[in-house]
Amino acid sequence: MTELTRIPAPDGVAPAAQYSHVVMGTGRFVAISGQLPLDESGALVGRDDPSAQAHQVFANLRRCLTAAGATWDDVVKLTYYVTDVSHLPAIRAARAAHLADDRLPAASAVQVAALVRPEFLMEIEAFAVVAP
Repeated sequence: MTELTRIPAPDGVAPAAQYSHVVMGTGRFVAISGQLPLDESGALVGRDDPSAQAHQVFANLRRCLTAAGATWDDVVKLTYYVTDVSHLPAIRAARAAHLADDRLPAASAVQVAALVRPEFLMEIEAFAVVAP
């Protein structure tokens, strides 16, 4: 695991409750494509259920991190693409099962008109830095 520095509130910037404004570290960069609420066979998990979709997406992210030799502690940035910002509490709850409040990465949330298929409520990508 690489040593990451998190700055939740740089001087002159309002503190963030749900993310760190700045995360930095030295090591191997890992980019994980946006993950969708699909199981290993490609079937949708949680039609019309933001909580079930969020849990599946975070499970997929965990599997991708593992494949890259990374853990949640190595994640420096998450980007949430949601079809409705009302899904963010479900995403936060799923995230809490994987990330401690004192280890939150930088994050962005974007409401989009649609994702690649209409039944997808969210897509989440991750960036990590792993010790060389």
